[in-house]
Amino acid sequence: MSISEAESVVMEVLWRQAPRSAEEILAEVGPQQGWQEGTVKSLLNRLLKKKAVKAEREGRRYLYMPKLTREQYVSQESKGLLDRLFDGRIAPLVAHFSEQRKLSRKDVADLKKLLEELGDDQL
Repeated sequence: MSISEAESVVMEVLWRQAPRSAEEILAEVGPQQGWQEGTVKSLLNRLLKKKAVKAEREGRRYLYMPKLTREQYVSQESKGLLDRLFDGRIAPLVAHFSEQRKLSRKDVADLKKLLEELGDDQL
């Protein structure tokens, strides 16, 4: 499932708190995104078709809830990034970030700790 950047803004709202109506989503992200009600409803309809969200009718409105978890989304996006840009390998990704942005001592310590925790059985 491919989720656009705009759709991910809506998903972030729903991951923080659900269920939410289109109006509630618009109130939260509309002003900073420059979105109108029609934009939010279009994004919700696209997410419904992708089965990333579900909707339940409450009176005259619909309440939306995520079906796709944030963890599932992050996993899909991470794998896609690795596959597209780094041949599915993590080391070139880390090397790229260390060249583009200076890794802090804490970053390096966290990476070392992670490698130690993985141990030989996962390598």
